[in-house]
Amino acid sequence: MLRTKNFSPKPEFLRSSGRNQRAVQKLRRMLRDFTLHTVCEEAHCPNLGKCFSQGTATFLLLGKICTRNCRFCAVEKGTPAPPDPNEPEQVAKMAEKLGLKHIVITSVTRDDLEDGGAEHFAQTVFQVKKALPHATVEVLTPDFRGNFKALEKVLEAEPEVFNHNLETVPRLYEKVRPKADYFRSLSLLRYAQKNFPQIITKSGIMVGMGENKDEIKALISDLKKAGCHILTIGQYLAPSKKHFPVAKYYHPEEYKELEEIGKKFGLMVFAGPLVRSSYLAGEVLARLRES
Repeated sequence: MLRTKNFSPKPEFLRSSGRNQRAVQKLRRMLRDFTLHTVCEEAHCPNLGKCFSQGTATFLLLGKICTRNCRFCAVEKGTPAPPDPNEPEQVAKMAEKLGLKHIVITSVTRDDLEDGGAEHFAQTVFQVKKALPHATVEVLTPDFRGNFKALEKVLEAEPEVFNHNLETVPRLYEKVRPKADYFRSLSLLRYAQKNFPQIITKSGIMVGMGENKDEIKALISDLKKAGCHILTIGQYLAPSKKHFPVAKYYHPEEYKELEEIGKKFGLMVFAGPLVRSSYLAGEVLARLRES
């Protein structure tokens, strides 16, 4: 059974490892040279050291300032600058220089843009595929305020994976994601699978914000009904005392249970304390294709 005890302080198994400081700094300098951002840095990802040390990162499009105020997220909120028209090509050039085989592209939410940045996503996918025709591309998009035409722009660029995170269970949306809508996000995944069945659909959530086991099972069931293929589950870590508090630290064994629940629903679940939606994304895709 899932445990309910709130672990404090942070458990040892939540410590990340594998950092090569020299390699990390090298990748940081390369990102600055290309004038690019990563969600790894802006969202304070605990896997940054490990991923940067291995020469991989998740590109963050459309600047580093988000127009929403999700209480779990470390990304800066405010009024963003206009999109950089050179960014798609710069992402492609850096991905090519790194020799990436699987490229993950995400963005801040840009409710100030008519299409939410969808055309920018599409152009980035196009440029990456042009530079690396044998690589696979995964997009992790915002909800585009439920605009299916905007979503189509991204999907018509033919990424191999469309990822859109639910983040948490519906009961917690008002507290955690006040400008988002659980069922709107589900509808994007459903639309993508129905109209672009060749594209693998994926979502992610964080646990430890106060959800319960039945709510997680219901969410997994909802994703399966929407045609989703992959779900990532990781521990929520509050970026600061000002952010939404951690209600519970899940034990590693509990993630194994969540993976088994997913298997029973016919959904591939990749879960663990430090799992994030783009963590080991290429390996997760390969695992799905082999199954």
